[in-house]
Amino acid sequence: MTPEAFSQFLFDISAQSLQVLNISIPKSDYVPLDLSATNEALKSVDVSSSEKLEIYINNHIRKSKAQVAFGGYLETRHIYRRSTHFNNFKPINERNIHLGLDLWIAAETPVYTPLDAEVHSFKNNTMFGDYGPTIVLRHKIQGISFYTLYGHLSLESIQNIRVGEVFKQGEQIARLGDASVNGDYPPHLHFQIIKDIQDYVGDYPGVCSKQDLDFYKANCPDPNLILKIETPKVK
Repeated sequence: MTPEAFSQFLFDISAQSLQVLNISIPKSDYVPLDLSATNEALKSVDVSSSEKLEIYINNHIRKSKAQVAFGGYLETRHIYRRSTHFNNFKPINERNIHLGLDLWIAAETPVYTPLDAEVHSFKNNTMFGDYGPTIVLRHKIQGISFYTLYGHLSLESIQNIRVGEVFKQGEQIARLGDASVNGDYPPHLHFQIIKDIQDYVGDYPGVCSKQDLDFYKANCPDPNLILKIETPKVK
């Protein structure tokens, strides 16, 4: 299946928004958040500090009278420069392009599967700046398999889960973690769609370099194709 056909398939799964947070939160309570390298407002924020970044994000949510800030798909960000997990100090290989969609909301917020699923794998990715506790779900719809990744969860989220466990659409799978366990970020969900998980277990790159973007863009299409928080662009 071509990347264009896969994007169309994802978009056509449901005419309605498929939720990974509480369905009681209306789309009007989601506000876009720009964490890109071109956002002038971030130049006065110490983005290497999870506490200061959290203040910036929470103020943005509060001023917008929203409940959730969202965004970041294919966004080029400087916030990863604080971690050698992403930055090898060689600009051509710098991993700074975000491949998922982030949903910024309080720690302990429940996370739900948007579709029927089984657990493919899970892992605590403990490197500084990494996902922390992570769950990968496998979905099979109309004979087509693909995966969704949920990063920055609480430790409790992966303590009693098992590979092969089945969840129905809308069932809770996890809760969000805080900076002490989630890779040192303000609380949020990193949600990513993956066509081919390759050989990864409980993990998959959520940030890539410019030179690898074509591959990852094809393998990790826009999560908004199923979340439909705003009108998605189908390839």
